[in-house]
Amino acid sequence: MEYKDYYTSLGVDRKASKEEIKRAYRKLAMKFHPDRNPNDPKAEEKFKEINEAYEVLSDPEKRSRYDQLGASYSQYQQHGGTPGGFRWEDWYAPAGGGGGASGQYEYGNLDEILGGGFSEFFRRIFGGMDYGASPRRRSGPTQARPVQTPQFSQEVVISLTEAYTGATRRLDLQGMQKEVRIPAGARTGTKVRISGVVPVGNTGQKGDLYLIIKVADDPRLERRGNDLHTDSSIDLFTAVLGGEVTIQTLTGSVALTIPAGTQPGQTIRLAGKGMPLLKDPQLHGDLFVHVKVRLPKNLTERQKELFRELSRL
Repeated sequence: MEYKDYYTSLGVDRKASKEEIKRAYRKLAMKFHPDRNPNDPKAEEKFKEINEAYEVLSDPEKRSRYDQLGASYSQYQQHGGTPGGFRWEDWYAPAGGGGGASGQYEYGNLDEILGGGFSEFFRRIFGGMDYGASPRRRSGPTQARPVQTPQFSQEVVISLTEAYTGATRRLDLQGMQKEVRIPAGARTGTKVRISGVVPVGNTGQKGDLYLIIKVADDPRLERRGNDLHTDSSIDLFTAVLGGEVTIQTLTGSVALTIPAGTQPGQTIRLAGKGMPLLKDPQLHGDLFVHVKVRLPKNLTERQKELFRELSRL
């Protein structure tokens, strides 16, 4: 298995702060976003790589585990070790899944079943152990309990655009194809239940699968509840005299009218241009545009004189 250097992927120092990591991610995500690089497999792979890196480095628990592994791997290399001889299994995430009351079966990672798009390194270190081992009973009271349907959970990452429009994921569950619809308006933490689709070893029983949705950060728009927020930079003359600018939304470009006398930091609301409501996709939140005014630089003497004249009025 190949070691993944997530810090190099994002171009940040290993001591980078959370904000530095976020800024680096947004810059790269903007550059390699599929919308900007249609039909470009290399850009698509790079986009997946930086998303995987951000998934780990933006999460304190995952980052801590990754840093411990990195220190151990570095020490191993310094002593002349090769990747093939490193004891990767010592760092495999413990089996997860299951969840719920006593008496339920537990299995490991479902990433490979879902074809989640993450590398083998990520799945092994952060996603749990391989699926398919013998089931393990949770410890609990010895008295008889009703048989419960085994439950499994798996995180699925979608883009903000997919959260807006809704998305589909095709699952391959030991040869059985299953297409799952993720509803419009889904947010991080939304659960999508698929009943009776995960084979439980050789028992003949099938468990329920819960997809736990995670909406990836978008380099253009920030989601707050059902509302979206974005920044728009305008020049001083547009701020003073008014004008029109183009704003990118999740459904395309829209023209935004800038009133004369707009102040730096002023917020303009575009009603109904936010996220659809999960329970009623016909309704939408709003899009808030935060205006930033660019002051002119490198003025000529004539331009400076004109500003002086204005200041004396």
